[in-house]
Amino acid sequence: MPPIKKIVLWLLVIFLLYAILTSPTEAANIFGAAWNVITNGVSNIGKFFDSLLKG
Repeated sequence: MPPIKKIVLWLLVIFLLYAILTSPTEAANIFGAAWNVITNGVSNIGKFFDSLLKG
């Protein structure tokens, strides 16, 4: 892994830990919202292909 990618990864990990430790409720809300977006996206992709195959 190039050094730039390692640095960015470590900065991301440090930021996430900082966010969780300083305001865990807000971090949980953000994670929950992101999880909802991901699950809704996967569900909608499934519905799309299902209707494509039926149609």
